[in-house]
Amino acid sequence: MRVLRHLGNAGLTAYTLLFFAFIYLPIALIVIYSFNADPVNMMRWSGFTFDWYRQIFGLRNTVSENALYIESTEQLLNAVKNSLIVATFTTTIATALGTATALALYRFNFLGKRFYRVLLFAPMLMPDIVLGIALLIFFVGIGASLGIATIIVGQCSFLVSYVFIVVSARLAGMDRSLENASADLGANEWTTFRRIILPQAMPGVIGGALLAFIISMDDLVITYFIAGVDTQTLPIFIFGMLRRGIKPEINAIAVMMLLFSFAVASLGLYFRTRRG
Repeated sequence: MRVLRHLGNAGLTAYTLLFFAFIYLPIALIVIYSFNADPVNMMRWSGFTFDWYRQIFGLRNTVSENALYIESTEQLLNAVKNSLIVATFTTTIATALGTATALALYRFNFLGKRFYRVLLFAPMLMPDIVLGIALLIFFVGIGASLGIATIIVGQCSFLVSYVFIVVSARLAGMDRSLENASADLGANEWTTFRRIILPQAMPGVIGGALLAFIISMDDLVITYFIAGVDTQTLPIFIFGMLRRGIKPEINAIAVMMLLFSFAVASLGLYFRTRRG
């Protein structure tokens, strides 16, 4: 029995190591090769350099001749600006709608409540390409001009669901006796919401907003269908670069997006789980 137990523990340990290697080894390679000096062959190590990061920040006077292979920094910065604009507006709208919906389903009982809750999960379960095509057909059908506005509306259609789930999970752990005590002490519904419900739900609201922000920044498939020809977000810009070959600056951009996503996701997880 002891031998079988040791074999089982060894097998579980090996499986765990292989699993994490499968997940994180490609990410580690992206980080390593983002410092590769070879401007043509990404997998051929030619030395250590910060040229690709310097070029991203527009420090052309400090970049060596190897960095002449890099795409236009102006196009990259414009794509980043578009992504930040879309993510900011989308996060604001999705957070407001998702929080309001979660509060409504938390406070009130009405006919079709369960069915309505299931409908909120549908955009998350639907394949991105299906939702992207559906949104494209919708916008073209109503004669809307594809651009930043359609990206914001399209992303809100599924990000509301993410905010709803995060806020609902937070509301489920709230003590409703505090609301009853507030009413017994003479507070009206608005005062109870402002002084009791909102402070308790705020970690979930902030966590949902940060989750929506990072998903909006990273979304490619749906945004690709509804962006039009004159609007580029950062994921679309990177995808366009990949279609012409894997270039070394793509690794640097990917590492920066990875760090940004990790920071925002960590902050969202902190607000989602905090109790104070």
